[in-house]
Amino acid sequence: MKKILMLFLFLGCAAYAQKEMPNVTIKSADNKSFNVKNDFSEKDKIYVFSFWATWCAPCIKELDAINEKYAQWSKELDMEVVAVSVDDSRTQKRVKPLLNGKKWPYQVLLDTNQDLKRALGIVNVPYTVVVKNKKVVYVHNGYSQGAEEELYNQLKKL
Repeated sequence: MKKILMLFLFLGCAAYAQKEMPNVTIKSADNKSFNVKNDFSEKDKIYVFSFWATWCAPCIKELDAINEKYAQWSKELDMEVVAVSVDDSRTQKRVKPLLNGKKWPYQVLLDTNQDLKRALGIVNVPYTVVVKNKKVVYVHNGYSQGAEEELYNQLKKL
């Protein structure tokens, strides 16, 4: 019974890892529309979608930690980080002031209706989705100090 359960768990994870990005359009911080499936689809480029919110301290720490390594990672790997804010209408007004203070080099998208979050089945943040050739190839939930190195190791494998 335990082996069968493990097999289902493995197959479920394998199936999820090959899930295509959903056909969802959301806006950037400067109000441009982006379709996440089509606008982030450069062949063999790695896209790291980091779901975060202004009220989520681990999310901010994760994006800051990635920012410290981002220039090096970008030189070595064909990759781009897309920071997707899931702040709702109550907290959305905090996004731009936070971004002005952080000056992150990332493309920042606003998932204010949480359409993309729902389409990917994300329950809580921080949540990282790595996409290559329109397919989800790696996911990670949560953040602890040093987790960016695990992410980097996963990116190098791609």
